[in-house]
Amino acid sequence: LEVFSANFRFLFTVRYCASKSFKMVQAWFMDDSETDQRLPHQQDPPQPVSLEALKEVGVLYFHIDIDDNGDYKKGGAPLDQLKKARGYTYEDTITVNRDKLPNYEQKIKSFFEEHLHTDEEIRLILDGCGYFDVRNADERWIRIQLHKGDLIILPAGIYHRFTVDTDDYIVANRLFVGEPVWTPHNRPADELPARAAYLSSLAKA
Repeated sequence: LEVFSANFRFLFTVRYCASKSFKMVQAWFMDDSETDQRLPHQQDPPQPVSLEALKEVGVLYFHIDIDDNGDYKKGGAPLDQLKKARGYTYEDTITVNRDKLPNYEQKIKSFFEEHLHTDEEIRLILDGCGYFDVRNADERWIRIQLHKGDLIILPAGIYHRFTVDTDDYIVANRLFVGEPVWTPHNRPADELPARAAYLSSLAKA
């Protein structure tokens, strides 16, 4: 794992993958600006966040090799192993852009409401770019920028939100354990067992 910064603007966490190419994921503490949610919202100066810091709040990251046609199943042993290990038995694909997603503006607004789920949220990015924002233990927002091949797992009970970037386009594979549960529980939802279990896991970390 090698971490470096380009002009101190981004954190690049680099992994050497089976394809022998370098892959990167970026994460940082957000500013407090209420301007366009699709902008990066970096602090000034930037405050990068490492993969280890993400793991401390229960967020897991993997890179999955995807070819130019969006095919990740051919030779997809790492993803197959992950699905088997974590019990993912259902998957589908969502395209988030103005032409493909009905009620686009309403959906984007709802995605960006701070909420939690009672199950893990798993997303593999097949194309495009977007941001997942998660709260750390100190209630600070961490923004995670995801591109093609990035797979993120958010634990049940973590407060989070999602937005596309200024290209207004992302394609993601969604994985679930059993039948999917789509219900978001907007904050406050501290009374839910999933939230209590999540906070307990932080305390034990």
